Amino acid sequence: MSQPNTPIVLSVAGSDSGGGAGIQADIKAISATGSYACTVITALTAQNTRGVTGVMPVTGEFIEQQFEAVFSDIAVDAVKIGMLGDADTIRTVAAAIRKYQPKHVVLDPVMVATSGDVLLAADATDTLIRELIPLADVITPNLPEAQALLAARPELNTAGAEDTAAHCEQLLGYGCKSVLIKGGHQAADTSTDFWLGSEGLRTYSSQRIDTKNTHGTGCTLSASIASFLAQGYPMADAIQQAKDYIQAAIEHADELHIGEGSGPVHHFYRQAR
Repeated sequence: MSQPNTPIVLSVAGSDSGGGAGIQADIKAISATGSYACTVITALTAQNTRGVTGVMPVTGEFIEQQFEAVFSDIAVDAVKIGMLGDADTIRTVAAAIRKYQPKHVVLDPVMVATSGDVLLAADATDTLIRELIPLADVITPNLPEAQALLAARPELNTAGAEDTAAHCEQLLGYGCKSVLIKGGHQAADTSTDFWLGSEGLRTYSSQRIDTKNTHGTGCTLSASIASFLAQGYPMADAIQQAKDYIQAAIEHADELHIGEGSGPVHHFYRQAR
């Protein structure tokens, strides 16, 4: 009897030396939610819970080599894309996605870290919009990132639209298949994410948790969405499963004692019981 295929997710992102976000968070989230993680590293960061003190980009040639190494040997089911850093890296990653045609692409447009450090060059946003967003099955910006993406191409958007549902509609016009705007920046007791796709608009609400330990939440959510897509879940269900996972990981974050700043979520809370 043949063995079932192992769900495999490729994370394309930067390395976080503190372990709470980026490639490290993606590997933890993908593993904890039942899939196998591969990586393409786009940049090295000197980073901890208090902030980013240095960034070293990986060359486009070596990014291409990593893609080739993975796809020439491993049957990737889904790709999650995070920190890209600059326009050249975006173009390199977009070319690889067009070349290898993965079944699912989850794009987290990482622009600013939890600490406030800028992780995407200002002149790279338009390249992200033109080259990579049209290749994504879902993009997962938070509200400030969504607004920054819309501000970058005002000629393509409806003036005066301020509510989150309208932002979703406008971002969908950039060519991606669906948009999930995360609600973590809302000033409310609940956090509501808005997803707009082929099934129409859907919201996902969860109770806001009083903790400073939220480093890597965006990376973790997008990576776990990719993980559940790799396992065969439809998009709406993959998002719900990922939302349940990140909610619990944040709820258990204070059980960890990592660093002096914004600590990570507890990716392996289930295994720690």
